[in-house]
Amino acid sequence: MEIGKLSRLIALYLANNDLVGPIPSLGRLQQLEGLSLYGNKLQGSIPNDLCELKMLYNLSLHSNLLDGSLPACFDNLTSLRYLSLGSNKLSSNFPSTLWRLSNMLQVDLSSNFFSGPLPLDVGNLKVVISMDISRNRLSGNLPSTINGDLNGLTYLSFAENALQGHIPESFGQLTSLEFLDLSRNNISGVIPKSMEALSHLKYLNVSFNRLEGQIPTGGPFRNLSAESFEWNKALCGVPQLQVPPCEDSSHHGPKVSVLVLKYIFPVIAAILLAILVIILVRRHKWKGNKQNRETPLPLATWRRISYHQLRVATDGFSESSLIGAGNFGSVYKATLSDAITVAVKVFNLHIDGAFRSFDSKCEVMRSIRHRNLLKIISSCSNEDFKALVLEFMPNGSPEKWLYSRTSTLNILQKLDIMIDVASALEHLHHGLQTPVIHCDLKPANVLLDEDMVAHVSDFGIALRRRRNHETNHDNGNHWLHGTSFGILLMEILTRKKLTDEMFTSEMSLKHFLKESLFHSVTKVIDATILQEGEVHYTAKINCISSVIELALDCSAELPSGRKNMVDVVAELKKIKTRYLKDARTR
Repeated sequence: MEIGKLSRLIALYLANNDLVGPIPSLGRLQQLEGLSLYGNKLQGSIPNDLCELKMLYNLSLHSNLLDGSLPACFDNLTSLRYLSLGSNKLSSNFPSTLWRLSNMLQVDLSSNFFSGPLPLDVGNLKVVISMDISRNRLSGNLPSTINGDLNGLTYLSFAENALQGHIPESFGQLTSLEFLDLSRNNISGVIPKSMEALSHLKYLNVSFNRLEGQIPTGGPFRNLSAESFEWNKALCGVPQLQVPPCEDSSHHGPKVSVLVLKYIFPVIAAILLAILVIILVRRHKWKGNKQNRETPLPLATWRRISYHQLRVATDGFSESSLIGAGNFGSVYKATLSDAITVAVKVFNLHIDGAFRSFDSKCEVMRSIRHRNLLKIISSCSNEDFKALVLEFMPNGSPEKWLYSRTSTLNILQKLDIMIDVASALEHLHHGLQTPVIHCDLKPANVLLDEDMVAHVSDFGIALRRRRNHETNHDNGNHWLHGTSFGILLMEILTRKKLTDEMFTSEMSLKHFLKESLFHSVTKVIDATILQEGEVHYTAKINCISSVIELALDCSAELPSGRKNMVDVVAELKKIKTRYLKDARTR
């Protein structure tokens, strides 16, 4: 409790320890600007005397065991810019005074037990960049005050609540928005066509709601996938979104319907019956032909592709079509008959473990879908040939970019790749009934699409871990921490592999980076992203140092000391938001 007597203290950072008990009285720390106590085991309520800290700029209490309601006096924190209270046990309604903090840049109240409606006053946060109130118990309608006045908002998530009503037309005015997640609510009505104006939107998720009507087709909707809209009431649109086509609104009266039923329908039924008979006959005839027999995966996007089609599409699996090779086979670029470009991974069945690798990939990817996981379009399998047909990623892997002499990744591209990969791992570790552990994560097993969005691939080495439903924990929970992800971050930052000749038994990549935090970050970091004297140099140094600390946390010696991927994703997003803010103000 005596820490509350340090009246001239400016910043207090005690994050990621094992601190327990209540937050002590800190009201006398009148000069305190930063308070970070996240990642501990603090209990009890948030003390009211925090409201006396008029100079407090950053309050980070997430990932603790705090409960109770938010202090009603929060509006006294007039200097507050960053508020992070996610992953606690906070409850009750939001105090109306919270939304008077009109200068806040980032608000994270996710993964708590907040209830009641979202007030219209949420629109008072005119300069907010990121707002995450997902995984709570909020009800009522989405506020229409979330509109063009919030012109700096880039990240907005209300996922996994009990929100109702329609998506306001005003959402189409959020011109800076890049990420919007409204999934797993009870939202109804149509998706506003006004959202076609969100030209910066890269991620949208409205799945598991009660939406209906036509999915807009313009603007960012051209690049969205079926996962954004699945499990809704009655959405319709283009075939690639895996929804029914929209019906023509024009009607010709009951007479046309009668004519269709009386004359046209019987003809169509007869034709379909004839086709069915032909298919059955041909299937029986070709039953013994193993050359063209396929075993497509039961994905919504699967299509039948035969061995012959793959052979033609790859020019006979020629060397000119070869784009990569791995432990168990080769990958070819293929152009199908409908001009669609795909990647074909052909397994070398003479190598031990190739059958197991093929079966492992099929087993893992059969039921898993996420925007940052590489999608399997189909498979082709018989006794002598096994291949997977995959999405084609035109920009290759980050490894290609890291070690190229002609191409480089800037710091924002590297941050985006880190966030994309972390999001995929978060889904694999925490978003599935049976968690999946990718055991061979490295830059070569991450692929970049045409928009440089990262997709985790190559599940040849993967484990499924059984979840204990009674305790909501995972058996072998240490597998679910981002050890290999930490190494991935290190390699992306330094352009140095674990096997680099400079690393001996006395000096590892991890030790190399840890030492840099105490000496000079510039000596160890990829020179293409950081040069002394450049614009935003300080902002980059702070950003890189934060990522290094996160990478070291992920690769801690003891499993209990490693961050889980939920916290890693949140931390990376905060690092990016902070960097963008610092870069704008310097």
